Amino acid sequence: MLQQNCNIQKNLNFCSCTYEPCTRKGKCCECVVYHRKNNELPGCFFSKDKEKIYNRSIEYFISIQK
Repeated sequence: MLQQNCNIQKNLNFCSCTYEPCTRKGKCCECVVYHRKNNELPGCFFSKDKEKIYNRSIEYFISIQK
């Protein structure tokens, strides 16, 4: 299996996730797969104040775009 080179430290500079026990911080590929599996979007798709609500649903994301 091919090992990917993940820039965790660089990614952490842009990670807006405030969920502290998250094990996927800085591991964007894992984060996207996890949230997609749950029919959600990663926290970085949301503004800082909306991300803190922890509602990562696609429906919520669409509703706050109006």
